[in-house]
Amino acid sequence: MSILAVKNLSHGFGDRAIFNDISFRLLKGEHIGLIGANGEGKSTFMNIITGKLEPDGGKIEWSKNVRIGYLDQHTVLERGLSIRDVLKSAFQYLLDLEAEMNEICSRMGDADPNQLEKLLEDLGVIQDQLTNSDFYTLDAKVEEIARGLGLHEIGLDRDVQDLSGGQRTKVLLAKLLLEKPDMLLLDEPTNYLDEQHIEWLKRYLLEYENAFILISHDIPFLNSVVNLIYHMENQELNRYVGDYDNFLQVHEMKKQQLESAYKRQQQEIDELKDFVARNKARVSTRNMAMSRQKKLDKMEVIELAKEKPKPTFDFKEARASGKMIFETSNLVIGYDEPLSRPLDLRMERGQKIALTGANGIGKTTLLKSILGEIKSVSGTVELGDYLYIGYFEQEIKGANFKTCIEEVWEAFPSFTQFEVRAALARCGLTTKHIESKIEVLSGGEKAKVRLCKLINKETNLLVLDEPTNHLDVDAKEELKRALKEYKGSILLISHEPEFYRDVVTEIWNCETWTTKVF
Repeated sequence: MSILAVKNLSHGFGDRAIFNDISFRLLKGEHIGLIGANGEGKSTFMNIITGKLEPDGGKIEWSKNVRIGYLDQHTVLERGLSIRDVLKSAFQYLLDLEAEMNEICSRMGDADPNQLEKLLEDLGVIQDQLTNSDFYTLDAKVEEIARGLGLHEIGLDRDVQDLSGGQRTKVLLAKLLLEKPDMLLLDEPTNYLDEQHIEWLKRYLLEYENAFILISHDIPFLNSVVNLIYHMENQELNRYVGDYDNFLQVHEMKKQQLESAYKRQQQEIDELKDFVARNKARVSTRNMAMSRQKKLDKMEVIELAKEKPKPTFDFKEARASGKMIFETSNLVIGYDEPLSRPLDLRMERGQKIALTGANGIGKTTLLKSILGEIKSVSGTVELGDYLYIGYFEQEIKGANFKTCIEEVWEAFPSFTQFEVRAALARCGLTTKHIESKIEVLSGGEKAKVRLCKLINKETNLLVLDEPTNHLDVDAKEELKRALKEYKGSILLISHEPEFYRDVVTEIWNCETWTTKVF
């Protein structure tokens, strides 16, 4: 049974086309991975099918009474709401039914026999709906999901505006799971989630009986939960049965077949054109030449897609630092309350260290305390000599209405415009991206602009807080290569073992230091 039909969908921004006449049907129970390079329009597609964005052309048709749940990477939570408030709002439609039931009960005392019969009938329907939806166990369900995603450790009465990016993602995900929608739409749900809760989500999606569409650049996660791939590329959307690995094989085979057909056709076109040119002037062969020309005119010419620019990340390296990078003495990190026991840590030149552990235990806080961006609760941090630090923050808050050129030029005023454009192009951005305002770019494109600034700065210490969030597969692989070749020191937070395992020399598990209880 089809629950969603997309017909002849077209959309673009300015003169940049995103989709061109795409159509597909989504069936009940399908588990779909929506993939494509940064900027191909995956999040735009989600916004269109959920009605947040009006397409330029085409139709979006949902089946009647389909409940849709959308985990959007850009969702904003209102200040003043607690985590518990947000989770209970998942059942707003049931709370509304309860209010309607109470209203019916209040009207029964003044109703005549005919009215009473109708009210009793309506009451029975609502009571059945509430019972079938487990309305009377809502609080228990909220507690169960909150415990499964680690929200109890944060505190269910905490204001959602005070949460980190990872904690907000967990809250939104928990709300979505409580809603149990017929169609689940997940836009990069593993961003900001720690390894433990990625595993939890993986198990949940494997058992999920309804349909979902998942955007993710985390390939092992994607492979484990989907049975269909929809590939977005060059304004098209193509369907592949199986997981991501199967898609790669079939896609590569189709690409080779198309290239072979293109070469054969180009050879045929050259031969036909040559024959026409040599024979159209001679009376004896003019008819044959005209016949060949007609064949040329009717021929449907195969076009190969333009190769997408692949990023190249080569970090500029400063002079060597001193032997000691940093040393802490009885360092206690935190804000209103301590997040760690007293820490005596030391990092030396050449070390590449990954910080791991659950969200909310203070990994980002530790980085900022070491860099001196926030004050520690107690203790000291001593930085080494001759440090040239490059810092990639996990989140950049606030809108940025500069163009990519303006953003990079401001950081490197000695560059010519040609050098700025070339630097951005090396990060995999096209001319249209480069001239666009940062605010309209996808999450992955924004990350590439930030990486452009980082790789063009001379450094001997890279401090990277979740640098792979939003990056597509090619960019992630290239960043991994560049970090492996980097001669300086690295302090890295990442929730993807496949990414950091081959990069770092050691792993520090922050859960062994935390004051939080798990």
